[in-house]
Amino acid sequence: MAHEYIPIFIFLAVAGAFPIVTLIAAKLVRPESPFKEKLLPYECGIDPVSDARGRYTVRFYIVAILFVLFDVETVFLFPWAVRFRQLGMFGLAEMVVFLALLIVGYIWVWKKGALEWI
Repeated sequence: MAHEYIPIFIFLAVAGAFPIVTLIAAKLVRPESPFKEKLLPYECGIDPVSDARGRYTVRFYIVAILFVLFDVETVFLFPWAVRFRQLGMFGLAEMVVFLALLIVGYIWVWKKGALEWI
């Protein structure tokens, strides 16, 4: 019975060894010549003027999350559009309710001021 698990253990050993072996091989093969310009962070050809870990306002993250939320919600429109004829009036009613909830959420977020940059 234990011999049935041997392929699983071999797979786990190969999967665990693969990243280690590739990192060691890359270390042995690559040229190593660090110098000041090579170690600087690259910002579109412009020398960096401040620390990369600067603070951003919370509004930036809120707008980003809201964008992802509304963007993902609209992805549900594509399968509905593909099967529109098969779904009939029931599918249309469901999509109207879905879009109404989405629009109400968008208006609520807009009224709260979450979409304002300043």
